[in-house]
Amino acid sequence: MELTRCSVSVPTRAPTGQTNAYLLGDDPAVLVDPAARTDDLDRLVADREVEHILLTHPHRDHVGAVTEYADETGATCWARYGREDRFADATGREPDRTFTAGTTLSLGEGRLRMLDAPGHAPDHVAVEAGRGGPILCGDCAFREGSVVVGAPEGDMRAYVSTLRRLWTTDPPALWPGHGPVIESPRETLERLLAHRTRRERKVLAAVDEGNETLAAILESAYEKDLSGVRDLAEATVVAHLEKLAVEGRLEWDGERARSRTD
Repeated sequence: MELTRCSVSVPTRAPTGQTNAYLLGDDPAVLVDPAARTDDLDRLVADREVEHILLTHPHRDHVGAVTEYADETGATCWARYGREDRFADATGREPDRTFTAGTTLSLGEGRLRMLDAPGHAPDHVAVEAGRGGPILCGDCAFREGSVVVGAPEGDMRAYVSTLRRLWTTDPPALWPGHGPVIESPRETLERLLAHRTRRERKVLAAVDEGNETLAAILESAYEKDLSGVRDLAEATVVAHLEKLAVEGRLEWDGERARSRTD
């Protein structure tokens, strides 16, 4: 199946400053994550018969050109079932149809399959391009750096489970929402899992050492300079605290943490 990436500049917290839009198939074709309108993406869309528009998740840096391309092509806009309101809020239009995990779309002799991939966002999905083919993973993984999984929207338990499922699936490549293609998926997924494990241990150790407030835990759990990203780090720490609390490894009431060893 033909797979074309087009990186477009958008207001985003991702280090690349760009979001990847994708076109899958030829005639018909599917447009995924049209984050903004550009001349390059216009040319790609004009060269194909775009019948469907999909989002990996409805964050602002992934949806900016949905309405324009839908109006021009007449494409069917799909949203996650039960999350239609989030799609409408982000794009300014109601979805035409909904999908669930496992929904397939036929593209000529190929097909796409929607995969459940929550964590970064509650309605995040990935798109498998053909049976056993590459996976468009949105903001599940990047070839370099880590993914923000920040409360209240991010769910660290769900994110770790998503990484493990992708590892088990073992696709030939992951095509992310930001940055270059991930040609060694398992290696990257193992790196991201290890990163989350290290951060979790630091958060847990900070609480065990008597740090109770978010500010104190953040100071203890991060050694690097957080200038410009402190809000993201705070949201990530809260997501870790929520995960640890659900697992019964500490207590967290939304304001203060307590060690279960006390």
